[in-house]
Amino acid sequence: MAELATQVADFGHYLTVEQGLAANSVTSYTQELRNLGTYLAQQRLTSFKDVDRLTLMAYLSDLTATGKSRNSVIHAVSALRKFYRYLVQTHQLTTNPMANVAAPKHAEHLPAILTVAEVDRLLAAPDTTTKYGLRDRAILEVMYATGLRVSELVHLKLADLHLEMGLIQTLGKGDKERIIPIGDVATDWINRYLQTSRPVLLKQRTSPYLFLNAHGGGLSRQAIWQKIKQYVAVAQINKDVTPHTLRHSFATHILENGADLRVVQELLGHADITTTQIYTHISKKRLVKVYDQYHPRA
Repeated sequence: MAELATQVADFGHYLTVEQGLAANSVTSYTQELRNLGTYLAQQRLTSFKDVDRLTLMAYLSDLTATGKSRNSVIHAVSALRKFYRYLVQTHQLTTNPMANVAAPKHAEHLPAILTVAEVDRLLAAPDTTTKYGLRDRAILEVMYATGLRVSELVHLKLADLHLEMGLIQTLGKGDKERIIPIGDVATDWINRYLQTSRPVLLKQRTSPYLFLNAHGGGLSRQAIWQKIKQYVAVAQINKDVTPHTLRHSFATHILENGADLRVVQELLGHADITTTQIYTHISKKRLVKVYDQYHPRA
């Protein structure tokens, strides 16, 4: 056990000094090695250098058999690959026993989406006779009309609006600018908010931001999240809805109505179309569900 402990400590030092990893990452990787060390001790092996590919595969199988999640096993594989590459690079081993050990694939988590009827109920939830309700209705309409990320929404400025052309502009990830169409309905609610609610919230101050809080400053992402939770309850929607849910719903609904995947990629600001393709899986899944529900011979 002493030799195993020394090898873990040396690897931790390498990750910190040579790789420059954060303390949490170093702790995470070295803990994976300690877990393997415990297993090896049970097999009467005293050094990581004595381990072959079959032993490592048996260890990973043991993790699964003892109830570790798929993602936990994936993390273990990642740590062990890094460690055995280190042993080869530092000439402590001549061959890497992890070289041909495959990790399980990540479980695919499809994002939650709302039906069109649920979106309608959510958008109708704010009390638009109040200054805050009118603002919140405009926020929800913009999110669903454009698919903006919540971080993009809170940084939306008056100068980003080109409502006469039916467009808004935003800076997405990597400061990548994109121009997004915005429909007549969302435009109408923005104009109502600008004419009635925003001047009251502004309180004779100035702010470049479109959507303001009670003190006349910009809204936070947390505030948007809390508002959506509030209106989900009002709309009696029994789903885990976040600001991103409206973005997912926007993408799924326009795909289901015939939009091209490349167009959706541009609207969402995805650098890689493979990120956008998850919405095609959602659409197919919903089509199957509708078929099973309504076809007489399903």
